[in-house]
Amino acid sequence: MKKTLLVGVLALMGSTVMAQSGTGFGIKAGLNYNKNGDLIGSVGESGQDIVEGAESKTGYHIGFWGKLDLPKIYLRPELVYTKTKSSYMLSDSDIADDTQDYDISKLDLPILLGVKIIGPLHLFAGPAFQYTLKNDLDGVEIEDVENDFTVGLNAGFGVNISRVGFDIRYERGFSKNEAEFIGNNVTDVSGRVDSRPSQVIFSLSLKL
Repeated sequence: MKKTLLVGVLALMGSTVMAQSGTGFGIKAGLNYNKNGDLIGSVGESGQDIVEGAESKTGYHIGFWGKLDLPKIYLRPELVYTKTKSSYMLSDSDIADDTQDYDISKLDLPILLGVKIIGPLHLFAGPAFQYTLKNDLDGVEIEDVENDFTVGLNAGFGVNISRVGFDIRYERGFSKNEAEFIGNNVTDVSGRVDSRPSQVIFSLSLKL
C-alpha cells in the first residue's frame, strides 16, 4: 500500500513538472522591489551639497517570455515592461524636509540561461538589456538619462508546477546611468541622480 502511494505521488509530481517543461511561450507579471543609485546635488539658496541614497519602493512588471528547452539546460528570452519607483529625502536649513519620488519606466529584455536542478527547481542567470522610456523626479525638471540603452545582470531561481511558474531574481546594472535635473522655485534642487537599478524581482508566469 505504501509503495503504491509513493509511486502515485511521484507520478503526480512528474506530470505537473512536465506540464511546464519543454519549448514554449507564455506571459508573466510581478513586483519589483527597486533601489536606484545616489542623488548628488545641492538644495536651497545656500547651495548645500547633498548625497542621498534611495529608499526602495515597490514597482511592477508585465510581459512575455519564450523558452527553448534542451536536455539539461534551457534558453529563455523575455520582453518586459517595468515601472519602478525610489524615494529621496532632501533637507536644508531653509526649507522643510522634502521627499522626492523618482519614477522610471523601461523595457527589459533579459536573455536567461537556466539549469534544471531537481524536480521543479531550476537556476538561471543572464544579461538584461534595458531601454529607458521615461524618468521623472517629483517637482523638478529632469533631463534624459545619460544612456537610454544599458545592460544589467539577472540571476535567480524558480519553481515550475503545472503551467505555472514562480521565480525570484536579483537585478543589477553594470554601470552608472545618470540624469541631470533642475529644481523649481520651491525647493531649488539641482544636480544629478543615478538611475542604475538594483532590485529584487518576484515573478509569476503562465505557459500558454
